[in-house]
Amino acid sequence: MTSTRPAIYLAGDLVFRPDALALFERLKNICAEYGLDGVAPFDGQKEAHAMAPGRETILAIVKADRDLMDRCDAGLFCIDPFRRTPEMDPGTAVEIGYMHGLRKPMEGYTVDGRAYAQKVETYWQDAWGTTLSRRIGDGAPASGSNEDPDGMLVHSDGLLQNGMVEGFIGFSGGSIAIDKDFFAAFRLAAQRLSERLLPKSPF
Repeated sequence: MTSTRPAIYLAGDLVFRPDALALFERLKNICAEYGLDGVAPFDGQKEAHAMAPGRETILAIVKADRDLMDRCDAGLFCIDPFRRTPEMDPGTAVEIGYMHGLRKPMEGYTVDGRAYAQKVETYWQDAWGTTLSRRIGDGAPASGSNEDPDGMLVHSDGLLQNGMVEGFIGFSGGSIAIDKDFFAAFRLAAQRLSERLLPKSPF
């Protein structure tokens, strides 16, 4: 990361997707259009490439990703649902919390603009053929009005994902870009981040 452009950590379930290396190259090119230097998690994992899958390899990857976040100036986070569930990739959620702790700017993006509660409801209907029910108040603070068939509160009403995720991105000054086209959503998030990080020309 010797570029003078802001270094941007590119996070999400992207590392697990098919043709991940080619995907990151395309995202880096979009970043460059907006004066940003996109940094993929793979960029810090060269030592792990020679290691066999297993605990030590995973921990080496985790450390490498943490080190990249320490060195990057900001982050772009994909919050798409993961493995056909309503939830996003949990590792990415941890990274959002980590970068929030570092007080670094963040932007998010997704192809799924449904509210989190709707995602949960659809998941239960499609996977299990069951529906949500009204939560009967017990005096405890609640971030939702329904519960799932296991009795768990469907939280984060009005948000796209868990409130900690969207909240931390918002606290950093960011928001969630939404478009059904993955690259269009990413491009909008990159543009917003660029406008926040780069000084505007006086001309």
